[in-house]
Amino acid sequence: MHYLNINGEKLSEIGIGGAALSGDIAAEQKAIRYGLSHGINVIDTAESYGNSEDVIGDALKGIDRDQYFLISKFLPQHATPRLQRKSLEKSLQRLGVDYLDLYLLHWRANADLRSTVEGLEQLQKEGLIRYWGVSNFDLSDMEDLMNVPNGDHVFANEDLYNLTSRGVEFDLLPWQHQHHIGFLSYSPFHAVGWNFIQPNSVIKQISEEHQVTPQQIMLAWITRNHNVLPLPKAGKIQHVQDNIDALDITLTENDLKRLDRVYPAPQHKVPLDKI
Repeated sequence: MHYLNINGEKLSEIGIGGAALSGDIAAEQKAIRYGLSHGINVIDTAESYGNSEDVIGDALKGIDRDQYFLISKFLPQHATPRLQRKSLEKSLQRLGVDYLDLYLLHWRANADLRSTVEGLEQLQKEGLIRYWGVSNFDLSDMEDLMNVPNGDHVFANEDLYNLTSRGVEFDLLPWQHQHHIGFLSYSPFHAVGWNFIQPNSVIKQISEEHQVTPQQIMLAWITRNHNVLPLPKAGKIQHVQDNIDALDITLTENDLKRLDRVYPAPQHKVPLDKI
């Protein structure tokens, strides 16, 4: 397993995404436990992800709490100190834990950032969360956040980032790196609209050359610079193992050039992609 150091935390370079966990629950829970026993230590969920927190909570029973870094999110309509606390209490109950490692504002909407940060700082002081952060924030949102009291305490921002959604490379990724703010990426295999990215001939050819799957090439591309932590959903043990194995793939300069021709890097500011 490869690891990243994000503000002093040793986190696996891939995590386990918890969105839409509602299929074969037994298989999903086995996949989660398999990932944790094979070096993954980051799990991501949210109060809005259906029964995800319940499924993950059951999967975590009997596992030492210090073996995983648990992330959940609260909705912007709950972004006040009083409602954040209520959302957190419910998430903790569903997950069966006493604290979260990271608590994220799911998206900005009309949230009052000053009030939101004030509430998160209090939850942190009480030990109910270790860190707080945001999700679906663009550069202007991050700059606004840094301008409120204690806004610079933000641990990470989680955004959509994959071969079809590269806009963050133009300004947001470098800015977060400069300010030592972790970058988590969701939906590594999904395009905007929640459609699976269909591997084109270039991805297929590169995957054949490396003798891996197209999805492993997509994941290896995201982790190529070791500055992004993707959170792929994996409903089966084999999927988890494939994701782990993708970290050992080294894409060549020629691989990257071929992918750039089909999925070009942004040359100007573009709106933030969201799912």
